[in-house]
Amino acid sequence: MLFRPTTAGSLPKPGWLAETEKLWPKWKLEGAELDQAKRDAALIWIKLQEDAGIEIVNDGEQFRTHFVHGFLETVQGIDWDLKTRMGIRNNRYVVDVPTVTGPLKRSRPVHRDEAAFCREHTKKGLKFTLPGPMTICDTLADGHFGKRADMAMAFAEILNEEALDLEAVGVDTIQFDEPAFNVFMDDVKEWGVAALERAARGLKCTTAVHICYGYGIDANIKWKETLGSEWRQYEEIFPPLNASKIQQVSLECANSHVPISLIGLLPDKDLLVGCIDVATNEIETPQAVAATIEEAMKYADKERIYPCTNCGMAPLSRQVAAAKLEALGAGAALARERHS
Repeated sequence: MLFRPTTAGSLPKPGWLAETEKLWPKWKLEGAELDQAKRDAALIWIKLQEDAGIEIVNDGEQFRTHFVHGFLETVQGIDWDLKTRMGIRNNRYVVDVPTVTGPLKRSRPVHRDEAAFCREHTKKGLKFTLPGPMTICDTLADGHFGKRADMAMAFAEILNEEALDLEAVGVDTIQFDEPAFNVFMDDVKEWGVAALERAARGLKCTTAVHICYGYGIDANIKWKETLGSEWRQYEEIFPPLNASKIQQVSLECANSHVPISLIGLLPDKDLLVGCIDVATNEIETPQAVAATIEEAMKYADKERIYPCTNCGMAPLSRQVAAAKLEALGAGAALARERHS
C-alpha cells in the first residue's frame, strides 16, 4: 500500500491509568491491577489507530511512564536512588537523573511479553519503540564508564538483546528514538550512528530511527525559538544515516522550519514524514496532511514515504491525539487516492 501511515510512538495515558497530559505521569494503580490496566490502554489505542486508518500501529507506550526511563527500570547497573543534577539535551533543561554505577545488564526481557500481547490483538503492521543509545546516555549520569561513547555501546548491546526478543514475538518494525541526534551532531558522526547500528545488529525486521525536535513542552518550544528561520540540524546527520544499515528515518516536517528538501539527503531510506504537529492542540485537516506528503514527493520517491507524526503525543489530551490520528489516516488516504 502507498503512504502507509504510522506514528512516532507515544500516545496519551487514559485518566484511569495515569496522570494525564504529562510527560512523566504517575501510575494510579499498582501490581496486577496496573498490569491489566496497561494492557487495556494498549488495546484501546490499537483499536483507535486501526479505526483511524493507521497501517503500522504500536502500543502507544502505554506500558512505560517515559520513553527512556520506562525501558531502563529493570536494567542492572543503574542506581535510581543516587540522583545527579545534569543538563539534558545540551542543557536545554536541568533535572535530577539516575546514575550509572556499574556494568550494565538486563535483568529480564523488558517489553517482550507486552509486545507479544499487542501482536495477538492486531493484524496490522506492529511497531515497537526503544530509546536509542545516545539519547539514553543524555538522560542518565555516568558514574562508571568515563566516556559517553563507551556507555552508549554498552547500552547498545542491551538494546540489541531486547530488540531481538521483540522481533522473535512478531514485531515488524523496531524503532530507536534518538532526539539527541539533533543536538550532538559531531557525536552522531563520531560514534552515534555506530552505536545505533550495534543496537540493530542481526535484526531481520524493519529498523527505524526517530529524530525530531522534541515533544510540545515548554522547554522544547523555547529551544526552537532560538534555532532561527531554518532548522538545518538534519543536514549534518542525514548523510551518515543514509550510509548506515538502518532502513527508515522518522523526521519532523509539519509546522516546523525544517527545509523539506533535506530529505533529499536520504535517497536510500524509507522516510517517516512528520505530517502532524504535536506542539499544538489544533487538529490538522486531511488536506493539510496530504499537502505535506505531496511536498515530500518533490524530493523523494512516493513509494518511500510513510506519513507519520512529528513526535510522540503523550502530553496531549486523548481527544486531541485521537483526532490527529484520524486526520493522519484520512490525509494519507487522500494522497493515496490522488497518486496511486
